[in-house]
Amino acid sequence: MDFLVRLAQRINRNVITRNLVLAGCGLIVFVCVVNLLLNLFTRHGQVRQVPNLSGMTVEEALHAGDKASLRIEVNDSLYVPSFPGGVILEQTPAEGAQVKSGRRIFVTINSFHQKRVVVPYVTGYSLRQAKNNIETAGLEIKELIYREDIATNNVLEERCNGKLITRGSKIEAEMGSGVTLVVGEAGATSQKVPKTVGFSIREAKSRLWELGFNVGKITRDKGITPMNEHEAKVYVQQPTAGRMCPLGTRVDLSVTLDEQKLKQGHSDSDRAERAAAKALADSLDSVSINDQP
Repeated sequence: MDFLVRLAQRINRNVITRNLVLAGCGLIVFVCVVNLLLNLFTRHGQVRQVPNLSGMTVEEALHAGDKASLRIEVNDSLYVPSFPGGVILEQTPAEGAQVKSGRRIFVTINSFHQKRVVVPYVTGYSLRQAKNNIETAGLEIKELIYREDIATNNVLEERCNGKLITRGSKIEAEMGSGVTLVVGEAGATSQKVPKTVGFSIREAKSRLWELGFNVGKITRDKGITPMNEHEAKVYVQQPTAGRMCPLGTRVDLSVTLDEQKLKQGHSDSDRAERAAAKALADSLDSVSINDQP
């Protein structure tokens, strides 16, 4: 005890030593306070497992969130006819994730009715402009019908659910409905089929419509549901990419969630595209030789 008293007196007499000791003590206190605050605000050790909210109503999800000390927030809604209205379709973070107490869990609910939108008037537009306007409205192209005209890919007529769309008609349709476009074609025109392998169904459709092709049959691998369809990618298309086909040709698509199938699909598609390019080049060379005097 005497030793500690003498040490304290010696430190107190030496200004530099005293300041160093005070600084060290202050630093220790500061670190302890910061650590205490970090534990308080980050809820150290208060880990929660995210429950499965799929299929619950919002009220049921809120109750489950309270039990798990989590906050449930609705951030989006979809309309999937195969699910009851008002139930939760998706959640982020997913079921089983380890999160801090009080974490917000964002959920997407199923609407009771599909939203209705005004079908945009696109007659007289180019096919590309018409497609963009239709997609922006939340609709899609049901079919492209080509008719002889002086301008290729000029929209001549537009119909939705059997009704002719005219300027100022304000006809409404459910989001996701298809619009039929009658499009001009100046003589028999062929177009190179684009590669859709690796794209989602929505992206593949958009690429095909933009170049004047129709979407044919869509085949979905086992395990693809309305809930995860947006994650599926095209792995087979027919006709294959690179082939020259008449405008309006239907292109069939097969989609999968299997990464191995997708990898093989890319390889097969690229091979077919190279073969189509070679065949086209050989055909042009043959025509060139035959045209020589």
